[in-house]
Amino acid sequence: MIPFRTGLRAALGAPALAMGATFLAFGAASAEANLAFGWALAASLLVYGMAGQVVLLQLAGGPVAGAVLGATAANARFFPMAVAIAPWLGPHRARRWLALPFIAITPWAAGMRHLPLRDPAARLPWFLGFALASWVAAAAATALGHGLAPHLDAALRAALLFANPLYFALLMAAELRVPAPRRAMLLGAAAAPLALWLPPAWGLLAAGLIGGTAAWAWGRRA
Repeated sequence: MIPFRTGLRAALGAPALAMGATFLAFGAASAEANLAFGWALAASLLVYGMAGQVVLLQLAGGPVAGAVLGATAANARFFPMAVAIAPWLGPHRARRWLALPFIAITPWAAGMRHLPLRDPAARLPWFLGFALASWVAAAAATALGHGLAPHLDAALRAALLFANPLYFALLMAAELRVPAPRRAMLLGAAAAPLALWLPPAWGLLAAGLIGGTAAWAWGRRA
């Protein structure tokens, strides 16, 4: 239980604050759109990816199939993230499935930084502790934002939505001294303008795929 508690404590700081700000804004936006508290909470707990949640919010009230497909496409980045972190989740392959519902930006970034430094047997408990604390913080912030919606104006909500991406960007910036992350970030930034020329549902995904593939090829040559 010690690695689990260590991971839990690691999440209850800057990661929880960054996630909390973003999910608080989502809860407020859901209330402003006249969506029920239960809807907002379910979106945060089950979709658990702000890009997909925002798409779901925008398409709420329309065709269900379109909303589901849009949210799935927006969160398609979780698949390569899961593939990348899976080898670091310890030696018990069957137990790795316990981590699957919690693959999101903040737990993933923390896991990729901390898991390689830990004993293999402690990796999955540490990640589950961190991820579960983050998940609960996201749910609590959503509930708070839904209740505080009348007191949060649109500009503040928009700013809060960017808190977690900014935190993630700062984490990645700390890795610029390492060649592989540096290549990925440089070529990802270079490919980002493609997102402006392609359809919204696929632009960011295509830019990430092209930039990431180019970074991988550069790394192979290096």
